[in-house]
Amino acid sequence: MIRDDAEALRTAAELAEEFRPGASGRDVRRELPRAELDRLTATGLLAVTVPAEHGGADVSAATLAEVFRLLASADASLAQIPQSHFAYVNVVRQQGGPEQRAFFFGEVLAGRRFGNAQSEAGTKHLQDIRTRLTAAKDGSYLLTGVKNYSTGALFADWIPVLARAEDDLLHVAYVPADAPGLTVTDDWDGMGQRTTASGTVELADVVVPAAHVVPHHLTFTGPQLHGALAQLLHGAIDAGIAAGALAEAVEFVRTRSRPWFESGYETAAEDPLLVQRFGELDLRRRASDALLATAARAVDTARAHLDDDSAAEASIAVAAAKAYAGGAALEIADALFEVSGTRAALDGLNLHRHWRDARTHTLHDPARWKIQHLGRYVLNGTRPPRHGLL
Repeated sequence: MIRDDAEALRTAAELAEEFRPGASGRDVRRELPRAELDRLTATGLLAVTVPAEHGGADVSAATLAEVFRLLASADASLAQIPQSHFAYVNVVRQQGGPEQRAFFFGEVLAGRRFGNAQSEAGTKHLQDIRTRLTAAKDGSYLLTGVKNYSTGALFADWIPVLARAEDDLLHVAYVPADAPGLTVTDDWDGMGQRTTASGTVELADVVVPAAHVVPHHLTFTGPQLHGALAQLLHGAIDAGIAAGALAEAVEFVRTRSRPWFESGYETAAEDPLLVQRFGELDLRRRASDALLATAARAVDTARAHLDDDSAAEASIAVAAAKAYAGGAALEIADALFEVSGTRAALDGLNLHRHWRDARTHTLHDPARWKIQHLGRYVLNGTRPPRHGLL
């Protein structure tokens, strides 16, 4: 059990250093990080958002974001896997009934992992959810559909499934990973985040007790932080990728790069043009971290006093942090080659994994729409919509 925020941060920092040396090899071999995820789970880190009244550490959003940033600086795939876990722990917290909270928080405290079966391919748009939850005569439900990009499902004990009931309202059905009729296929072949196992989940008349179904649609009927918290963790992953890429560039230039012959210096690290570029990149990294911390504080402030205004402030702050961190991760991961030289492009060094991870992860949701909502808010005072992606 992790008792408080300070212990959560110490644990995350220690795990990041433990996971860092093997990250590149796991990426090259597409070796799923089962042992590392079990190690992460065993520390109790996946239970840190369980409310205090249920025995959890109930850490702040600021702490949780920093946990994800630290882990992603070491291994962006490994950090991505539990993102949905925390999002769906939060769904239980917000809309679960007393018995549901007691049961599922107990599961999390016991080391059970939540996965994700949310997105669907080939639909009209992201929120065109076609997976169906049909009421049965005995009071249970039947769940039918196909989910894609199901990060964490292959490693999960429980797979939260986003589905529409017969009234077309959104619910989350929490399904045991070994439920009859549920199939998880490891068919993810993305160029980046190779070891997240973000494959396909198929559901064929899976029986779900009513006690395992949460009315997620109620989340969006009033001020909410579901989207802000989920996006905050995505932003933290991007910030972590930026930090990891910059650290690798620093190490490479210090130890392996040759100085440009015109510089007149003995080492590449003394070249004033490289010094200037590293200063620019570190500025981007620092700004990304600062925006992330500001956004996390806004989420914590809104959680303490939730209303339309505080929820809007939190969503806008997170949108700014996510949009900026994504750009910073891409720029720094690309500049790694610019500052390091030709040798850095050798495939065997696998330095391109940072760019591949950044490019893949930043495709989750378009930064241009986050900028759009920022503009509407600052110019016209228009609050961001309540749809779970802000």
